[in-house]
This record gives sequence, structure tokens and C-alpha cells, in this order.
Amino acid sequence: VQLQASGGGMVQAGGSLRLSCTASGGTFSRYGMGWFRRAPGKEREFVAGISWTGITYYKESVQGRGTISRDNAKNTVVLQMNSLKAEDTAVYYCAADSRLRPIKTTEYEYHNWGKGTLVTVSS
Repeated sequence: VQLQASGGGMVQAGGSLRLSCTASGGTFSRYGMGWFRRAPGKEREFVAGISWTGITYYKESVQGRGTISRDNAKNTVVLQMNSLKAEDTAVYYCAADSRLRPIKTTEYEYHNWGKGTLVTVSS
């Protein structure tokens, strides 16, 4: 499966962004999908995930500010981020887990990755 992320950009602190990831070449409805990010000078980390059954899970610091959703008819997963903070600045990546299992939060569990999209939050 190929993944294409979009929606990054520059936003002021307190603002919102909507990140989208579109999949092609696979059976999207059977994939668990995750969003990860890599901030400058830091390792890539899990942000949010949605299982193939629609169960969601969030990084603690994103809980309440982020919403992940999927549209299987459009092969798309969306991460809506609100109340953005400077520490949310990072390159955001979407990833697919092709195994039918609960959400995974470690990057090595995901076998397909899209190119990142940069989110810059100015304070």
C-alpha cells in the first residue's frame, strides 16, 4: 500500500490543522492506521491511531486536542489537531499496519509509511 499525507503547514499556537492520509494499492479497511511525528532533534513518536475496527488511541499529550478518524470508502485517515502548541511542531507521518489486531504505538509495528508533512506551530 502507498500512503500520501497532506495538510501540514504553519499555524499559530492555539490554531488547528487537519492532516489527511490517502492510501492506494491495498485493502484500506483492513489496515490499522497510525500518525507519528518527529520533532527537531527527537525520535519519531506515536501521536494517534485507529484500528481496522475503528477503535482510537492517542498519545497522552494529544488526548482531547486531537481526533483521528477514517473513511474506508475514501481510503483516507484524518487527524484533526486543535489547540496546537509549539511543541506540536514536527514532521507528521501516517503509517499502516496490515495485521488485523489492536492499535500499535511503536513504529516498528507499521510496515508502510507515507512521506511526512511538516507542521510548524508558531508561538
